[in-house]
Parts: sequence; structure tokens; C-alpha cells
Amino acid sequence: MSLSRDLLEKDLYKVLGVPKDATEAEIKKAYRKLAREFHPDANKGDAKAEERFKEISEANDVLADAKRRKEYDEARALFGNGGFRPGPGAGGPGGFNFDLGDLFGGTQGGPGGGAAGGAGGFGGGLGDVFGGLFNRGGPGARTQPRRGQDIESEVTLSFTEAVDGATVPLRMSSSAACKACSGTGDKNGTPRVCPTCVGTGQVSRGGGGGFSLTDPCVECRGRGLIAQDPCETCKGSGRATSSRTMQVRIPAGVSDGQRIRLRGKGAPGERGGPNGDLYVVVKVHAHPVFGRKGDNLTVTVPVTYAEAALGGEIKVPTLGGPPVTLRLPPGTPNGRTMRARGKGAVRKDGTRGDLLVTVEVAVPKDLGDKAKEALESFAEATADHDPRAELFQAAKGA
Repeated sequence: MSLSRDLLEKDLYKVLGVPKDATEAEIKKAYRKLAREFHPDANKGDAKAEERFKEISEANDVLADAKRRKEYDEARALFGNGGFRPGPGAGGPGGFNFDLGDLFGGTQGGPGGGAAGGAGGFGGGLGDVFGGLFNRGGPGARTQPRRGQDIESEVTLSFTEAVDGATVPLRMSSSAACKACSGTGDKNGTPRVCPTCVGTGQVSRGGGGGFSLTDPCVECRGRGLIAQDPCETCKGSGRATSSRTMQVRIPAGVSDGQRIRLRGKGAPGERGGPNGDLYVVVKVHAHPVFGRKGDNLTVTVPVTYAEAALGGEIKVPTLGGPPVTLRLPPGTPNGRTMRARGKGAVRKDGTRGDLLVTVEVAVPKDLGDKAKEALESFAEATADHDPRAELFQAAKGA
């Protein structure tokens, strides 16, 4: 995938506010923070915020892709100091000692893959490399298709929706072809070919050392067309911010903070390019009764002292289903966890995790005379048992 010259001239790390040795996780974290801050939905009518959002998305498209990031870093190192300057005899023996085709994904002309054309003359191979690198072609070349931007949005689910899955409406704003002029930029839909670049969207300039570099045409802003009667909605650009609502299926078992990728559901591409992707960040409300640990649900169930000491059966609530009955063994300690199998969250394979039930012995605040008398009798009957004896022995031994 080629990188445009405009892109190479930008410090994408600075755009995201990360160092050049930033990890993939650091880049993702920085992008998500900035995308939320400058998203068009959070900055209605703010053109600067919208432009900043586009820069952030553009930087993330490159740096989040390991292959494109490598190309970008290598190209910046090669061209970062005023452009590439070939050494003596470039194009002939002893000229290039590295393969530009491998570096930029192009192919070099001439037998054996060498730089063709001899001294001062670079054949179609090297020209193809630079044409691909700057996303430009020679005279009469067509403007390359452009992939649509990725979009990130958030959706908030209830605890039950996250466990069972849900279909939710999601409103998104992105750049798309202007509907008022059908993307032509002209009010009447009849733009004319730019006389400066002759419809290519680019102009050539001397780069020194026998190279000719291309830049986007200033007259038509790289579109190759000029509106005779500019569209009032998009001001002749052919692009406008578009809002749409789509139904998104959130799979069962998602967790809070999870990021879901929907391929091809982002901003529309330009000039026949593919759509970008949609990234949905899931936020999950807490439940007043149930918690979650991976694919398992958790619940704390109070029991009486008699139930814990003597044992017995207790009923336990489940999420969205009938209660289950668990048997407490005699002498169940406070904090013990039991398992109700198949009553947890849905796994990726369609099976369910378990419900982890933690027992909490409930101590009554107020006792009636009869209950108090019974407990006093119990205390007298068990006076010989000191539950803290082992504790003091262990402390003394330590």
C-alpha cells in the first residue's frame, strides 16, 4: 500500500502525541482518547475539530498498521532531509545498494531487477517506484482510489444485553460524497476538467538530481475537476459530513471496554476505493446483583448461621432465568464459593460459563428474647471450643 507525499511530510507521531518508539497499545490508547475528544458528534459545527479528527484518523490508519508504519518510517528516513539525493553513478553499477522495490512495494525496471536507464536516466522501473510512493502517476494518469476513513463510536449496554447480546441503533458521522451535487462539487453536476493539471489532479516539479516529483494540483485541490457553479453545501469540494443511523449487532458475552471491529462499515471510499472500518467500543452498566469474571457470572448470597452450621438447601437467583437450588454442606464457612454450572455468560462457541455463588453468613442486628436465650444456651454448650486458639498459637510461633 503506497503512501502519499503529503502523508510523508507529516509527523504522524506528533499528530497522535506519541513517541516514535510507541507500542501498538500506546498508539491505540492515544487515538481513542483524541478521537473521542474531537469527534464531530461532540463538536457540532466546529470545523477545526472536524479537521483535527480527520488528521487523527489518518495518522492512526498508518501507525496502527505494522506494515504501513514500517513503510512510513523508512520513507521518512529516506526523504526526511529535503528529498532523496542519488549518489554518483546512480542508475548504473555501484549506484543503489538497496532494493527500492522491496522498500516501497514497487518493481524496478531493467534486467535482473537493477535500476534501469544508466546514468542520469531512470527507466520505468524506478519511475514506478516513485509513482507508487507518492500515489501519483505520469501525465494522463488517473487519481488513485482512496480508502474511506475508519470510524470509532461507543455504545452503552445493560449488564443483561452484554451477556446475552443485543442489536442497537448507532448514529455515526463521517465524510462522504455530497448528496446535494452527487459528489461532483458542481451545483448542476457538470464540473469541467482542470486546465492546470488536465484532469490528473497533480502537477510535476523538478526535484533535483534528475528527479521529477508530483504534487496535488492547487487549482483543483487534487480532484482533477473544477466546479463551474460550486455547490453551496460542500463549497465545490464534492465531500460533506454525512450522518447515518445503522443497526449494529453486538455479540453475546462482550465485556466492558471491548473494541469490536466491523469491516467495511466506516466512511465511504473515494473514487471507487473501499469503505473504512467501524470500531465500536462497548461500555457496560453494572448490575445491582450480579458481577462478572470472564465467562462466569458472580453473585453473593446471604445465609443464616443455622444454614451454614447445619447445612441445607438454598435457592439462588440466576440472570434472566429461574432460580437454582444449591445444597450447603454442614459447617459451610463464610466466604465459601460454590458453582452452578451453565448459568454464566455466553462463550464464543455458544456454550455458557458458570454462576459462582459466594456464601455470606448474615448476622441479625436485633434478636428476640427467645432467639437470644437460645444463642446463650448454644454459647454455654460450646464454651470449651475457642476458634481463636490456633490463631494465637500461630502468632506466637512466628
